[in-house]
Amino acid sequence: MKKYLAEMFGTMVLVLMGCGVAVSVSCNIGDPASVVATAFAFGLSVVAMAYTIGGISGCHINPAITLGVFLSGKMSGKECALYIVFQIAGAIIGSLLLYLLTSSSIDGVIQGTGANDLQEGVTTLGGLLAEIIFTAVFVLVVLGATSKTNGATNNFAGLAIGLSLVLVHLVCIRYTGTSVNPARSIGPALFQGGTALANLWIFIVGPLIGASIAALVWRAIDTNPE
Repeated sequence: MKKYLAEMFGTMVLVLMGCGVAVSVSCNIGDPASVVATAFAFGLSVVAMAYTIGGISGCHINPAITLGVFLSGKMSGKECALYIVFQIAGAIIGSLLLYLLTSSSIDGVIQGTGANDLQEGVTTLGGLLAEIIFTAVFVLVVLGATSKTNGATNNFAGLAIGLSLVLVHLVCIRYTGTSVNPARSIGPALFQGGTALANLWIFIVGPLIGASIAALVWRAIDTNPE
């Protein structure tokens, strides 16, 4: 149970800090500084949690990563399902805390939940492709960085994963606000409503397809299968 609770706590922190910064700096593609700040917020959240709960649960804090690990044969179906349930619960808690904070701000100046949605000029297909492509890249980094194939270098896996998430955000924010994590999208969308909720399927289906592709690629190139 402790590893499931760790996943819930870690996902809560990721959503609260990552989405919290996005809301605080009013992240938008017309303001590069806000994009960079948001990207680093998500990346640093992952780094912090990796070195906090990594030894307990592996610090997936993302259903896409959990699916990738499962398809790589490194965890059971039961574990995979429970990880995802607790990750979603953690994301909802993090979103609730952020919602309570922003809705209580002075004169409502700070608003929003940091929910994902299609950016201006981006089609449904474009958004779906972005989530598939960048989730595949991100999950592949996770599988490689945490593999025994890398020997002693996997001690720095948390840093590599966090920095890769920063990179993914810098590219993908322009298209979808960057999810690559169904739990991260589900929590905020429940409180945001509107098009964020209507388009939520993109941020569930896209990352799960991307994670599946990453697992297939990793199984094909892994020189030290476990």
